[in-house]
Amino acid sequence: MAVAVSSVADIARKAKRAARTLAQTDTAVKDAALEAIAAALEERIEEILQANARDMQLGVEADIGDALLDRLRLDEARVGAIARAVRQIAALADPIGEVIDGHRLPNGLDVRKVRVPLGVVAVVYEARPNVTIDAASLCLKSGNAIILRGSSSAAYSNAALAQIAAQSAIGAGLPDGCVSLVAGGGREELTELATQADSVDLIIPRGGESLKQALQAVATVPVIYAASGNCHVYVDSSADIQQAQAIVINAKTQRPGVCNAAETLLVHERIADEFLPQVLSALAAARVSVRADARTHDALARHSDIPNLKIEDATDEDWATEYLAPIIAVRVVDSTEQAIEHIGSYGSGHSEAIVTRDTTAARAFQLGVDAACVYVNASTRFTDGGEFGMGAEIGNSTQKLHARGPIGLRELCTFKYLVEGDGHVRA
Repeated sequence: MAVAVSSVADIARKAKRAARTLAQTDTAVKDAALEAIAAALEERIEEILQANARDMQLGVEADIGDALLDRLRLDEARVGAIARAVRQIAALADPIGEVIDGHRLPNGLDVRKVRVPLGVVAVVYEARPNVTIDAASLCLKSGNAIILRGSSSAAYSNAALAQIAAQSAIGAGLPDGCVSLVAGGGREELTELATQADSVDLIIPRGGESLKQALQAVATVPVIYAASGNCHVYVDSSADIQQAQAIVINAKTQRPGVCNAAETLLVHERIADEFLPQVLSALAAARVSVRADARTHDALARHSDIPNLKIEDATDEDWATEYLAPIIAVRVVDSTEQAIEHIGSYGSGHSEAIVTRDTTAARAFQLGVDAACVYVNASTRFTDGGEFGMGAEIGNSTQKLHARGPIGLRELCTFKYLVEGDGHVRA
C-alpha cells in the first residue's frame, strides 16, 4: 500500500495505473474484494480498536471536544456496522456499463450513453475513520482507484483501516494502488494532492469551512464539496404537535455532531404558544442549549411555570451557524413563506424539513426550498447514503454539479457515448 514514504505524485501516478485496470474489472472480482475487506475488518477488530484508542487518547489530551471525539470513536458495534455497510455496497448493482440512454440515428448509427468510472478519486476528510472504509468500498465498487487523506486526529485509525482495505483488495485480485493513503504532511501535502491534475480526476473534501477554503485556494483538480449542513426544521401551524416534537428532538439530539443534524427550529406563530414550551422543555431535558428570538421569549414568558429553561438571545450569527453541538437556534415566523425566506438566507443547501398536515404548505416548501434534500414530516437525520439505500456515502454534496446529496456509486461515475456503425462516414 502507498503511504507517506512515497511522494504524493508517485501515489497519484500509481493510482492512475490501477484505475485503468479497475475500469475493466468484472463485478464478481470487485464484489469478492469487498467481501474480503468486510471479513478482514471483523477478523482484525482488536487491531483496529487499539489504533483507535491511541487516537482517542490523543484527542482527549488535545481537548478536541465531545462532538469530534464522538466522530472519532470506534467500538465493536461501529466496526461491525462498517463491515455490514461494505457488504451492502457489494450487494448493490454495479453501475459500470449501465446504459443510461440509447437510440439509433436516422443514418443508422447506434448510440449508447453508458456509465463509466471517474478514474482516480481523492477523498480528504476529518476525524471520522469510518469514511476510510466507506469511501474505499464505494470507489472500488464503482471501478475507481482511491487516494485517502484523513486528518491527524485519526491518524492511527486511518492507517490501520486503509492497510486492511488495501491488503484485502489486492489479495482478492484488484491492482496494486487501488487504495492508497497519504498521511503525515500538512497543508503542503494537501496542496500537492489538489494539483495532481494529470492523475487525479476528482477530490471530495469532507470537513469544515477551513478545509473547503484551503482547497478553493489551490485546487486544479475538480472538487465536489461534501459541505457543512446548517439544517432547519420548520413546524407549520397545522403540524401534529407530538409528531413535530419527535422530529425536532431526533433531528437535533440523535447525533448532534453531524452535518444532517438540525441547527435551527422555525415555528409558525399560530402554534408557538402551544408548541414551544413543550419542545423546549424536551430539548432542555436532553441538555440542548437554546438561542432564541424575542418572539420565542415572549411565548415562553406566558408559561412561567416551566422549570430549567435557560435560553440565550439569538443573534444573526446564530442563524448562520452550524453548531455540530447540543445547541439550537429558535425563531417564530409568520408564515411558510417567511420560513422559506429564512432558510434561503441562512441555509447551506443540505437538508431542510417541514412538519405539517397542510398539503399546500408542504408543496410550497418543497418547491421553495433550494436544498439537496427536502423533507415533509421526517427528520433531517435521514440524509445519509446508507439510509437512502446506497450502502454508504462519501459525503453529502450541497453543490448542483455534478452530484447533489449523498455521494454514492452513481455519483462516482461519469459517462461515455459508445457509437457503432457499419462503415459510416460523414457527408
